[in-house]
Amino acid sequence: MSLIDLFAWIVLVVLVLSTVAVIVFLAMLPGMIAKKRNHPWAEAVTVGGWVTLLLGFALWPIVLIWAYVDVPRVSKVELGQ
Repeated sequence: MSLIDLFAWIVLVVLVLSTVAVIVFLAMLPGMIAKKRNHPWAEAVTVGGWVTLLLGFALWPIVLIWAYVDVPRVSKVELGQ
């Protein structure tokens, strides 16, 4: 194996590992945002981020938007109870 072959294998391994790292980071991103913003459905957003990993990130933008949108919380005082 020549030096060029060894260099090619190293580049290939680095590219594969960095691609996997980026995909895992993107799957974790909506959940991290939801937890940071104290989203009431933070765990569901986290699960949604990982499920989109299995679906090829087809619904990932929707889960990311969901992480930013807070559902208004209504207290019992506001309801008059």
